[in-house]
Amino acid sequence: MKCVSGRRTGEISRYNCGRRINIYQHLDGSLWRNIWLVGDLHGCLALLAAKLRLLRFDPYQDLLISVGDLIDRGPQSAATLGLLDRRWFRAVRGNHEQMALEAQESGKMALWMLNGGLWYQESSSEARRQMAPLFARCRRLPLIIELRAGSQTHVIAHADYPAACYRWQQPVDVTQVLWNRQRLTEHLAGRHGAIGGADHFWFGHTPLRQRYDSDNQHYIDTGAVFGGELTLVQLQQAG
Repeated sequence: MKCVSGRRTGEISRYNCGRRINIYQHLDGSLWRNIWLVGDLHGCLALLAAKLRLLRFDPYQDLLISVGDLIDRGPQSAATLGLLDRRWFRAVRGNHEQMALEAQESGKMALWMLNGGLWYQESSSEARRQMAPLFARCRRLPLIIELRAGSQTHVIAHADYPAACYRWQQPVDVTQVLWNRQRLTEHLAGRHGAIGGADHFWFGHTPLRQRYDSDNQHYIDTGAVFGGELTLVQLQQAG
């Protein structure tokens, strides 16, 4: 299936409940040497650091992209959130970032607390003050990153790209991008189908025993916070 894409302009945003949400962000892979993609971190910063050392990750020349869910459940949520200040790091918004933002804005904390947000409630007022700029950064995270690496186009989102064909600037349902598991359920039931418009689609959100690939879709949340592997995938290798 061939899709017609619009002109790339860096970031595309829309307003949702009075706040601007960045939808798309385009990254030009030629600006970096090696590019890696990492599954849901959920506060497992020490595990990530160990992996990056083994890979000889160079923060001056390489890039790491996250499929979202930096926080909750793991031991170092606040420190992992600090990755947003690193020049070598990019991320899409995950449903756990979304829950955190909605809880802080509304004061209704129950859903977030039930899903691993207790660490924030137990933080001191000073720690919360220091985290405030990082949560402000979360509000500016895109839902979808389009990465051009060599001759290939990679689309990265937290849970799903809710359309049969990818198109730059195409309107998408925020809830589906952050929460949807229906496409993965269909794959696991043997009902496969590619998404048009890009070479590869990368998702996290659903913890699996191992990376799962079906057609041109790849699911890389392998449950690191639950004792599983932390999956990193190299999307671009220095020539």
